[in-house]
Amino acid sequence: MNRIPMTKDGYEALKQEIKQLTSVERPQNIKAIEEARAHGDLSENAEFEAAKDRQAFIQGRINELNYKLAHAEIIDTENLDTTRMVFGCVALLENVDTEERVSYQLVGTEESDIKKGRISISSPLGKAMIGKEVGDEIIIQVPGGKRCYELIEISCPS
Repeated sequence: MNRIPMTKDGYEALKQEIKQLTSVERPQNIKAIEEARAHGDLSENAEFEAAKDRQAFIQGRINELNYKLAHAEIIDTENLDTTRMVFGCVALLENVDTEERVSYQLVGTEESDIKKGRISISSPLGKAMIGKEVGDEIIIQVPGGKRCYELIEISCPS
């Protein structure tokens, strides 16, 4: 059985999404199907087809989320060893060329959100950071060439 690593926050976010889908979106969709049926001939009813497609999408997403929750391995990020980059740690990186600093938390694929400073452990940068220590260089290949970062700090998320 494949375990899916995630933080406690990531696990809770998936549970919230299921709750939203089952208690809000699915009932709204059922109502939309009923209204579309009331319009008569279903063979030429675009609203009915769209609502049925939405119903299939919602159920598929619920099934996918339930699978991920059932296979989740929640990693406690409160008391991580910060001598090396591991799942859940936050890295402060400095671009060696531009001296620009960025901060990223290493999370599972389900939780990654670059806008929130969360990158997947399976991303190129995430893979390159695993096991690194403060002072190490991290080099990744990007479409525009190579990028080189220095690992400035490792911390536990607050």
